[in-house]
Amino acid sequence: MNDQQSYYETMYILRPDIAEDEVSNHITKYNKLLEEFGGTILDSQMRGKRRLAYQIAKHREGVYVQLSHQGDGQHISKIEKAMRLSEDVIRYMTVKQEGPLPTPKTSNKSVSQTENNDNPEEKLESNESQPVTTPEASTSVKDNTETNENTES
Repeated sequence: MNDQQSYYETMYILRPDIAEDEVSNHITKYNKLLEEFGGTILDSQMRGKRRLAYQIAKHREGVYVQLSHQGDGQHISKIEKAMRLSEDVIRYMTVKQEGPLPTPKTSNKSVSQTENNDNPEEKLESNESQPVTTPEASTSVKDNTETNENTES
């Protein structure tokens, strides 16, 4: 058999009506199971409660959890069987990745949001730097098109 480790990403959806502490219990449960079955966890993130694209088992929302892991592939069927047997997991899917997922950047969004919130003058300056169309500019464009049409005739 091939001893090469591959990268996988498993996304599973939990029922929306379970408590937040139960969600964290499920996340730790599947992380431990994955490690027991021979996988290595690279990243585990709760993506939060979101609206489903279509209704699943009478649920319109679900709690999304993303799990990035590495292994030889033998652990996939075992972890998916555990998810299939759980009543709290309404959907799951595992995808093989070409390589490791890129490391998440430090929270640039939170830094830029706090900077913008601290100084409202920066927001005004950023709006002023964008080009503003005036009625005079739009008439000059019309004049240019009329001139071009006259020269072609």
